[in-house]
Amino acid sequence: MQAAPPTDASRPASAVGHGVGIAGLVGLALWLTIALATGMDGPYAALVALIACALPMVGWSLAIDKVHRRHSTGIDWHHPRPAAETRDVSLTKLAGLYVTWGAIALLYGIGRFYWDRNYGFAMWCFGHAMPVVALLAVPYLLWLDRYLVDPRDGAWHVGAWLTGQPGVERQAIYGHMRSWAVKAFFLAFMLAVIPGNWAGFVHTDWRRLGDPVALTQWLIALMFVVDVAFATVGYVLTLRPLDAHIRSANPYAAAWTAALICYPPFQLMEEGGPLDYHPGTQDWSAWFAGHPLLLAAWGAILVALTALYAWATVAFGLRFSNLTHRGILTHGPYAWSRHPAYLAKNLFWWLSTLPLLTTGSLIDAVRATALMGIVSGIYYWRARTEERHLGRDPVYRAYSRWMTRHGAVPRFLRWLVAH
Repeated sequence: MQAAPPTDASRPASAVGHGVGIAGLVGLALWLTIALATGMDGPYAALVALIACALPMVGWSLAIDKVHRRHSTGIDWHHPRPAAETRDVSLTKLAGLYVTWGAIALLYGIGRFYWDRNYGFAMWCFGHAMPVVALLAVPYLLWLDRYLVDPRDGAWHVGAWLTGQPGVERQAIYGHMRSWAVKAFFLAFMLAVIPGNWAGFVHTDWRRLGDPVALTQWLIALMFVVDVAFATVGYVLTLRPLDAHIRSANPYAAAWTAALICYPPFQLMEEGGPLDYHPGTQDWSAWFAGHPLLLAAWGAILVALTALYAWATVAFGLRFSNLTHRGILTHGPYAWSRHPAYLAKNLFWWLSTLPLLTTGSLIDAVRATALMGIVSGIYYWRARTEERHLGRDPVYRAYSRWMTRHGAVPRFLRWLVAH
């Protein structure tokens, strides 16, 4: 029996259940406990943390949520085709994938940026992982294509174009290129920051945690360990049997512009960048120094905001990714706001920096406040471009209508305007 379509009075069902994120948190927490007890603060321990986070989520998704049976996977497990019927399709897809991976490797090699600083670790990971992935892709595709309703995806269209086969669709190739551009850019960034985040949290001087500022910083570091672990797992496991594949990558240039200027090497907010709002400012710990109760209270607010930001990533389970549609989320913090991560992140920056206070002149305060306002405006722009992309999905449109009428944050903002 087909479910009734969602109405404005009912929140659409989320593509991810609460249990997936909780399972990943439990696995990650267990490994964090071991790492803290033994002092394992190296990059290999950080990679094991990804496995500890991913495996419980995969297990929950398959055993409890049974995501592999969903219609949205595009898989029909009951009617496999003969292997001989899909072999040529699979080989064509492999050709498309190998050329795609080769092009990404070439761009990494040309981009000097990817061999400096922490990105060297990401390149090391790719260098060791990709030969294994390239080998495993052969049996994986030969097996999966037998069950796919339509195995001719973007990779097939790239391979078919390369081999001169008929039926090539240009839009499918563009979609394939956008999806892999997302993975190539953001996965490299995630792998680059993992070791530093992990070491900064595990390598802790426990004697300092009696200080409210040190405790706040440590808890914030924990939230970022969680956020980066879930995000990295999401970029890796874009697999159809997990229903975590990329349905579409954002096709709008404005969306890519808004997102990329928030990340290196294009980041405008970094130190010395045109939107760097830090000169002439101090953070909250300097302004409230000597007031332990105020420090503790303000620190608790900042930790809560960071926890909300991390929760917004955990809610994705296996599906986190910028600039893509991988299923509509409506649970957790997404039952309060369409963009809880952006809201929490920007409030954190405003409350941690307090740009109206300045160590320099009034001009510095005005400049810092204006620049931070522009940064927040960029995140508003990002949110709008994401809504434009996701709005192609009727489930998101129903969710957006429900959020406008019933969401806690939109209702609060309407109350503020009215009063």
